[in-house]
Amino acid sequence: MVGNRGVVYVEPGKVEVRDIGYPDLVLRDGPGVNPLNVGRKCDHGVILKTVTTNICGSDQHMVRGRTTAPSGLVLGHEITGEVIEVGRDVEFIKKGDLVSVPFNIACGRCRSCKERNTHVCENVNPDRPGSAYGYVDMGGWVGGQSEYVMVPYADFQLLKFPDKDQALEKILDLTMLSDIFPTGYHGAISAGVRTGSTVYVAGAGPVGLAAAHSAQLLGASVVIVGDLNSARLEQASSFGCETVNLREHPNLGEQIEQILGVPEVDCAVDCVGFEAHGHGAAAGEAPAAVLNSIMQVTRAGGRLGIPGLYVTGDPGAADEDAKIGTLKVRLGLGWAKAHTFVTGQTPVMKYHRDLMMAILSGRAQIAKAVNATLISLDEAPAAYSEFDKGASKKFVIDPHGSVRA
Repeated sequence: MVGNRGVVYVEPGKVEVRDIGYPDLVLRDGPGVNPLNVGRKCDHGVILKTVTTNICGSDQHMVRGRTTAPSGLVLGHEITGEVIEVGRDVEFIKKGDLVSVPFNIACGRCRSCKERNTHVCENVNPDRPGSAYGYVDMGGWVGGQSEYVMVPYADFQLLKFPDKDQALEKILDLTMLSDIFPTGYHGAISAGVRTGSTVYVAGAGPVGLAAAHSAQLLGASVVIVGDLNSARLEQASSFGCETVNLREHPNLGEQIEQILGVPEVDCAVDCVGFEAHGHGAAAGEAPAAVLNSIMQVTRAGGRLGIPGLYVTGDPGAADEDAKIGTLKVRLGLGWAKAHTFVTGQTPVMKYHRDLMMAILSGRAQIAKAVNATLISLDEAPAAYSEFDKGASKKFVIDPHGSVRA
């Protein structure tokens, strides 16, 4: 029997690489698996040999202890791999195919999936619509920061790369198709970015950088990225973004006015989420800070894309309201300015094929934009620590040491 190792959440601030079970086409009991999902047969699925799998900022929320994730949960929802086994009911995906796996698990059969809302599939998570690999309260599907992983509903979900050799040459770009690139792109699309738009992106982490690059692809005239981390802002500047350092200069409107001549933008994207901090060197955590600030600087009638994660359970929150996702959002301001808000997980399948073609043609340079950094599986715990300290990198795990950097 072939072994399998994966990155496992142990306790707040700690992950380890452990031996985990080799996957088969059944969802077995384990940490975080919903009892109603235990024993679920997946003859419609495949087993992948993981080629690349990325560390995501959403994973960090769990590792920091800011969710109810159980100890022993195998992490990882950004997966690219080679098919090594196909289930009885798989018709079109074949052994040897190199594929990208959308992070949201979707059946392809329910009303939501048929309406292309694959982020809120109704059949994969008994708790609520929507699911993901290796994530708390998402049904218990085993994560993919591992050597091998099972993926259900293969014919519907998987994006096969048309030329395997070409794909391997661009693997650091293509690995972003499972989540970060579509998520950033969805944020820009949701915000209504179009030719000539002025755009503010809150957060210069990997998703914020992906949103900024996406806004450029969509034709924005100026993309402004704001953060408290100077190294991350330097990365945003490296591919043509304007930047604002909100630790040194807390008045966002004034900084935008210095760039554009007016203290507002056409649209904005929140790529921070519920662990947001206030502006200024001494400001602490303020979960609604980004939402309120982007309402302040977005013009009347503008749109706000909100791919940043907000949760219904945050045991580490500073107050009781925030522990259940109740935030002090200035909804009256957004109402008065007739803003449109778009929230929720990204429906990856809505975008991933088009973004793949942008990568393969050389139009999109997402690995460069997010500073993709290749590491081994054994280096993952140290990378989690470095990422948590604000490193301006998107860590890409190569579990088998097979990627040509």
